[in-house]
Amino acid sequence: MRNESGRSLIEIMGVLAITGILTAGTIATYNNIRNRQARTIATSQLEMIAKNTRLLMSMTGDYTGVSVDYLIKSGALKNTKAPLGSPEWSVTSSTDGNEFLINLVGLSKADCDYFTTKNMEWVSKIEVNGYEIDPGNYCLSTGNNKISFIVQ
Repeated sequence: MRNESGRSLIEIMGVLAITGILTAGTIATYNNIRNRQARTIATSQLEMIAKNTRLLMSMTGDYTGVSVDYLIKSGALKNTKAPLGSPEWSVTSSTDGNEFLINLVGLSKADCDYFTTKNMEWVSKIEVNGYEIDPGNYCLSTGNNKISFIVQ
């Protein structure tokens, strides 16, 4: 009778299956942590943009003429890079100049849901895809959401 040492094909396939499951779980956890960190950093950047804009425009008494370019030229922003989402973001004033809006576009549904449920003290109102009332219900699953943070 022969006595062979080694592993069978079934044992090797079992080890590979377990390794695959553990790898998939690790990648999913890593992606969740990375997305959470990106949102936290974006929230901090948005708050700094709001504070810097308030400070800069407090001398004039209203927010008329505020824009990303104006904030960069005045030193309130370092560059035109959006905190999150698409690069086509903007900072605009309301028609009466009493408020300004930080507009982010191209946000995913998860990012949209995050910002509509997060309580940010520096924000007066939030509009999602043009809707102000209960903005959490207006996040689109297509990943092309627009959020406007309205700051007084």
